[in-house]
Amino acid sequence: MLHRRSLLSITAGIAGTAALGGARADAAIDRAVAFVKQTGDALVGVINGPGDNAQKRVALAQIMDRTVDVPYVAEFALGRFWRVATPEQRQRYMETFHQVLVNNISAKLGEYEGVRFTVNRAVPGQGGVQVDTTVLRPNQPPTNVGWVIANPTTNPKIVDVIAEGTSLRLTQRNDYGSFLTHNSDSIDALISAMQRQVAQNARNGS
Repeated sequence: MLHRRSLLSITAGIAGTAALGGARADAAIDRAVAFVKQTGDALVGVINGPGDNAQKRVALAQIMDRTVDVPYVAEFALGRFWRVATPEQRQRYMETFHQVLVNNISAKLGEYEGVRFTVNRAVPGQGGVQVDTTVLRPNQPPTNVGWVIANPTTNPKIVDVIAEGTSLRLTQRNDYGSFLTHNSDSIDALISAMQRQVAQNARNGS
């Protein structure tokens, strides 16, 4: 079945900044760090701020839509099956993927109250600039999270998340690929499974 953790999967095949030199590379790194700091502050502000979970869910979805390249994430996650999907399947898949992503990012809000984060180093890489952070929750060990930012100097977007050394974009793609392999390569079966997951999360109050 689909890994819940991997639903935060974020991806890119966008050329990174490794080939950039000198001032351009420095500017890309600075912009990526500023983008992650701004995005992180916005997320923390919603999670720790006033309002009920429904209001926070809406606010978190708005932040996600501004900062994550959701269409590209969804297409990458489907892998080679994107090319064979019909236009109707692609539309249903995109809509459902968005719901899954919103559910994942807003799941268990109560467990994250009091969250803080610190920005550590940032380095250019093949998929963009990776900004390493440490996420701190009350009564929980620190979590190392890297955010890969594509096009940081022009149109920055989060395109991957590296959680404790694991690329969630690759986990997501492998997860969907495995599901499809075991279900006769049926894209409709994958969409149905995703929709059931969304419905289950809604019943559980996620």
